[in-house]
Amino acid sequence: MELFAVALCFLPCVAAAISMGLATGKAVDAVARQPEASGKINSIMLLGMALTEATAIYGFVTALLMLFTKID
Repeated sequence: MELFAVALCFLPCVAAAISMGLATGKAVDAVARQPEASGKINSIMLLGMALTEATAIYGFVTALLMLFTKID
């Protein structure tokens, strides 16, 4: 049961990777349509990527804590 909980904590890491890929693809499409707005698009995308990466890091740290800390 403990290993299942750790696997669930790794779920945000997978979801973050998928969403970062989708966001990058959408940003490339947006820059292709409006090259003059590339600076604004890139800054908004990087802010979103930072928040998404923070979620992945929280999930990873929680999984590591659960994996290496046993409460008896």
